[in-house]
Parts: sequence; C-alpha cells; structure tokens
Amino acid sequence: MSINVQLLEFSRQLRSNCTDAENFMWQLLRAKRFMNLKFLRQHVIKPYIVDFYCHEIGLVIELDGSQHGTNDAIEYDAERTKFLEALGLTVVRYWNYDVLGRTDVVLEDLWKRCLTKI
Repeated sequence: MSINVQLLEFSRQLRSNCTDAENFMWQLLRAKRFMNLKFLRQHVIKPYIVDFYCHEIGLVIELDGSQHGTNDAIEYDAERTKFLEALGLTVVRYWNYDVLGRTDVVLEDLWKRCLTKI
C-alpha cells in the first residue's frame, strides 16, 4: 500500500496543531502509559487521518469538538466509522469537553473497551 505524501504531511501538521483535548489525551496514551498499549496519534488510515490508533488491538479513538454536532459532520463521521469498521477496526468517540472535564469517565470507558479487545 502506497503512502499518500500529502496525507502524511497533513497528519504531521495536525500533530503540531492539536487541540487541548488531543494534547491532554496524548499525554495519557503516549509511551505505553495506558494499559501498556502503543498508540499513534494523527495516524493515516487511507483515506483518513485518525486522532489515535492502536494497531495491537485495532482501536481508533476520535476526539470530537462541537463542529462534529452538525448534520454534515454527523453524516461524514458515520461514513468514516463505517469505512474503518469494514477494515475490522473498532472506533470510539469522545467529546473534547468530556476528555478535559470528565477524564475519569472517559478513561474508565476506554479501559473497558480495551479489555474486550485484548
């Protein structure tokens, strides 16, 4: 599978310009800090870039801001999830405000989802 150079460059830009929620979540996930699982951030799964990805258990984590509440975004996210699930991946979504304000709830949910995949 060839790598789309533009997509790869865009993923690098996203890593440099991440949201507060993405940065916070990355601090929790990076360097196998969560369940000793290796997560990648802003990872290309052609034709998409996912926020966080754990190849080991086939898990995609998407963090959503308020822009994901529009009808167009809901439809786009559903198509994207369907595509990723067709590859055998599990997609979980958390709202940015939950990651920042209810971190314990998000991590507990993520813990349970990872346990079912291990």
